[in-house]
Amino acid sequence: MQTILGAGGAIGKFLARELAAYTDQIRLVSRNPEKENPGDELFPADLTDREQVLQAVEGSDVVYLTIGFPYNIRIWRSQWPALMRNVIEACRIHGSRLVFFDNIYMYDRNALSPMTETTPVNPSTKKGKVRAQIAQMLMQEVEQGNITALIARSADFYGPGTGQTSVMNELVYKNFLKGKKANWFADAHKKHSFTYTPDAAKATAMLGNTPDAFNQVWHLPTHPAVLTGEEWIQLFARIMKTAPRYSVMPQWLASTIGVFVPIMKELAEMFYQYDRDYIFDSSRFERRFQFRPTTYEEGVIATVQQTPTTTRS
Repeated sequence: MQTILGAGGAIGKFLARELAAYTDQIRLVSRNPEKENPGDELFPADLTDREQVLQAVEGSDVVYLTIGFPYNIRIWRSQWPALMRNVIEACRIHGSRLVFFDNIYMYDRNALSPMTETTPVNPSTKKGKVRAQIAQMLMQEVEQGNITALIARSADFYGPGTGQTSVMNELVYKNFLKGKKANWFADAHKKHSFTYTPDAAKATAMLGNTPDAFNQVWHLPTHPAVLTGEEWIQLFARIMKTAPRYSVMPQWLASTIGVFVPIMKELAEMFYQYDRDYIFDSSRFERRFQFRPTTYEEGVIATVQQTPTTTRS
């Protein structure tokens, strides 16, 4: 049995489909799980509840933690450490291997170009400190021999079906759908890597089914031909056959808007990821698994073709 905790999210959906190549016993866990494969086992659960986490993990050979909490620091501080403790405990009790789908928020802000698995952990933001805390909790258990686990780390991501979890989809793709200008943060002339969600899911499944990949951190495959924000906008515009119009939001404006729009207050502290080059190096994974990341043009075409267009005005 392979179990996905947070099966309804941007990664969980694609991951379930990829796991079908390895097993016909897949358990999908979320508040309202839906099948991605005919034989999927649906396990409705509230993953903030310890007992439900223990029940969800029971009988699992591999557990994938792909849940995403609302983008709110109060929720992150209260729920992420508790969830990680409970998942670690459940995996230890049931002898399950754990794959944690992570981001790069904990990396030193002055070491983003390029980022590798050895980039220093030195978070400068509130959300980065939470991510560093839970990653450290997990790796300490690994080092002590209490569980077998790995961290699969992604850059910011884009792709079909990512919804509000992708800055790219929200600020560029959806704005163009509505006939609006695209938006970008801080500086559109800085380079910014994005991981294509189907690639991330496929690679996460590969890691979870490769025994010698455990007990370490992996960067998930991301195409190395990094584009600037402006080049991303131009690429989407060309594929969508629209004018590449855009505006850039400075951090001070996001902070001001955040007084009235809570999500902008949460995003403001992350602007440092856009005011400098942000280059994500996944060459270690690509060499180990002979993996060719999807090109940005291929990924944008698939995003435009496969993402529902109900937001079109």
